Amino acid sequence: MIHRLYIVFIATTLSCTARAQTERGEASYYSKSWTGRKTADGGRLHHDALTCAHRTYPFGTLVRVTNPANGLSVIVTVTDRGPYVRGRVVDLSVRAAKELGILSQGIAPVIVERMQFTPIPF
Repeated sequence: MIHRLYIVFIATTLSCTARAQTERGEASYYSKSWTGRKTADGGRLHHDALTCAHRTYPFGTLVRVTNPANGLSVIVTVTDRGPYVRGRVVDLSVRAAKELGILSQGIAPVIVERMQFTPIPF
């Protein structure tokens, strides 16, 4: 019994770790009409901020979102929860979507990578 629990624990840990590295899926973006609404972290959404919503990453996490169709990428901060639509991995602010070149599409395939924090030496 303990052996099976150990195997389940290891498998779960490895799958979560692999998932935390890189995700592929679709991205959408908040409309400008959402500007001023409260986000899940308690702040206010602004369409010119480089922010996103992600289901699992902690608030304040830096995430690189890349559009594989054109190679453009942007680094955003997680400030909200969501998206709650199957297949979507992030909801972006309008500015982040503009920098990725997906404003005209509305929904686009993306690659999401969690940025590792590296302290800047003084």
